[in-house]
Amino acid sequence: MEVIDNFLDEKVFLDFKNKIFSEEFPWYWCDNTIDKKDNPTCNELDNYQLIHNFYYYNMPVSDNMELLNPVLDRLSIMPWNCIKVKLNATTRTQKIVEHGFHIDVLLNVKTAVFYLNTNDGYTLFEDGTKVDSVENRIVIFDSNIRHTGTTCTDQKKRVVLNLNYYPQPLDIFD
Repeated sequence: MEVIDNFLDEKVFLDFKNKIFSEEFPWYWCDNTIDKKDNPTCNELDNYQLIHNFYYYNMPVSDNMELLNPVLDRLSIMPWNCIKVKLNATTRTQKIVEHGFHIDVLLNVKTAVFYLNTNDGYTLFEDGTKVDSVENRIVIFDSNIRHTGTTCTDQKKRVVLNLNYYPQPLDIFD
């Protein structure tokens, strides 16, 4: 597991964040933060989020793909290395809600959680490791490590970019 603070150059990060936090950026309702089969530990009424999918099982699905370029460049991956990439936004709750341990994809790849705003939410790993939500921080880990996200209580929303990707460049011309 690797945690990197100040992942993007400050100006690049603020441009990225401002576009995503703008009123014009499209968000979509998702009736669950994790699949019900993963046995969420939170109350069903707290198991929701807003999302914006960029890649869904290796297919680009957003009109806003260019926004990802700084993140993909910094990770040294090409767009075709992406399996699933999406933004997750959870709204403020009265107390922190942990949604339940899960893995994102059943592949031997990498998962990265990139935090877009500082708040009292976090990513918790099954071994007890906790990574706080700090703006412009990323945590990168093997995709088979179970983890859970949370809500926050001190901001209106907690926003993260979740990436599942092949860490090695794929030669799409072989």
